[in-house]
Amino acid sequence: MCGIIGYIGEEKAAPRIIYGLKKLEYRGYDSAGIALIDSGKIERFRAKGRISNLEEKIKREPLKGVIGIGHTRWATHGKPNEENAHPHLDCTGRITIIHNGIIENYFEIKEELKRKKHKFTSETDTEIFAHLIEEYLSEGFEKAVETALKRIRGMYAMVILCADEPDRIIAARQGSPLVIGIGRGENYIASDVPSFLKFTNRAMFLEDGDMAVITRDKVTVKNRGKKVSRQVRNIKWSADQAEKSGYAHFMMKEISEQAQAFEDTILGRFNESRGEIKFEHVDAKELKKIKKIKIVACGTSYHAAYAAKYLIEKYAAVSVEVDVASELRYSNPVVDKETLLLAVSQSGETIDTIEAFKSLKQKAGYSIAIVNVVGSTLSRMLHGVIYTHAGPEIGVAATKSFMSQLAALYLFALYIGRIKGKLDAKFVRRGIQNLRKIPGLIRIQMKEKRSIERLAGKYSKKRDFLYYGRNISYPMALEGALKLKEISYIHAEGYAAGEMKHGPIALVDDRVPNVFIAPKNALYEKIVSNIQEIKARSGTIIAITNRSNKEMKKFADDIIYIPDIDEDYYPLLEAVPLQLLAYYIGVKKGIDVDKPRNLAKSVTVE
Repeated sequence: MCGIIGYIGEEKAAPRIIYGLKKLEYRGYDSAGIALIDSGKIERFRAKGRISNLEEKIKREPLKGVIGIGHTRWATHGKPNEENAHPHLDCTGRITIIHNGIIENYFEIKEELKRKKHKFTSETDTEIFAHLIEEYLSEGFEKAVETALKRIRGMYAMVILCADEPDRIIAARQGSPLVIGIGRGENYIASDVPSFLKFTNRAMFLEDGDMAVITRDKVTVKNRGKKVSRQVRNIKWSADQAEKSGYAHFMMKEISEQAQAFEDTILGRFNESRGEIKFEHVDAKELKKIKKIKIVACGTSYHAAYAAKYLIEKYAAVSVEVDVASELRYSNPVVDKETLLLAVSQSGETIDTIEAFKSLKQKAGYSIAIVNVVGSTLSRMLHGVIYTHAGPEIGVAATKSFMSQLAALYLFALYIGRIKGKLDAKFVRRGIQNLRKIPGLIRIQMKEKRSIERLAGKYSKKRDFLYYGRNISYPMALEGALKLKEISYIHAEGYAAGEMKHGPIALVDDRVPNVFIAPKNALYEKIVSNIQEIKARSGTIIAITNRSNKEMKKFADDIIYIPDIDEDYYPLLEAVPLQLLAYYIGVKKGIDVDKPRNLAKSVTVE
């Protein structure tokens, strides 16, 4: 969750670090801090709240240091205050550290250090590691870090400075992401690429067990004491992609970018004339052996996976189970060599998903990650990978990453249906044609967003919403409710429409809007019956349906129209108005929709 940035070079470090921290705000934080080495001393500044509070503190100081580290913290140990903010120091003030993750055995180490007369100034687990390094500093900075790392258990991304050796940054990774930005006469270390992309697009992703020594001109990486080589990748995202480009919020910018993200994800992965799908890093021979699929995900990624379940079972006649990763990792699922494990994660660093797969991967026949971030943990730990091409997503609420996941999953459903011999070339060709239409149809939808903005004004003062869908539109009801909760702080629940009579109908009155996702499809008459039951009880109906459906006017108080397309593909168009409705309601309530309270972009701590 937290943001890490470190810099070493010829320029003043403070401006580079502050810039990097601002680019990591999307990860969520409650405090921020910076530490520099100048004239052999560590200068440290911390502040509760926004980075602007930190800037107020440091602008009064003539900071000359050309090496430094910075951090945005999301509280896990200790209250969100200045004392618990990173960076932390050892007793002598010669060592400073920033850290993402959790040191599981920090309490026992802290008690040991207390017996050795160490005094602590925070409630955090992070501070103990600076003190632990101090214990071994007589061995030299690098050796002291190596020794201290052997003492701790947990998941971490650590970046450390020592005033005694001001020509280097040391970083270590175990279960939490770290990436090095390779420049000319300068280098960076960060939790994510956008923090340094303005200055270099060359990145080296560290792996679990890595410890890196970073100087101005060189990076040395060891893994458990042995030197290793890590590939330097060219990042294709431009710095401009991470800016608002004139939009009021990143969220609206990213909703608007969905057409391009969808297109980028599907292009180059099919031969339309032959009705063939291809994935570069997936082994079709392994998939032919598969008789069951278990998809694992969290949050919005779970909803994308749930939609895929309907498609895969329909197209490939393969049983599909969709599990919430945080529950799966503590259960005892039945997985065998005929099971495909499929992970869906925007960041590829979602800790619950990673941990679930650590225990299951060896039992399964084959495993694939669907992720957005090249070089992420999940992309490396599974057998195959399908990258979505959403680019950086700054807004906390997933929009274009969700759309890109759906794009990849729709292609995958057609792909495995073809591999299993359940779909012929003609059917797959028709599917490809539908997918190729989606970007243009999304762009049409975006031109009509003002009508949804007016609708949001009508309903923004409501306290509760209910969302309903059937079959493949049911996951969209779950996602619509989640988006409204995240962005507007309005209580909302998503239901399978057939479950309405089994409880939710008790909530129906004229104060609760009911959002029905009701395109003309095989179950349309069923969902109309559900709508009529609510209307009979004075309920308010907002319907999302296809444009050619004129009869919905008889049932709904308000209608959001989506373009007509083959019925399996409606979810790809339903997602956009659901996002826009949540966005505009949140904006009308005066909420910072890019940084909704208590949420973080990438959940890397359990």
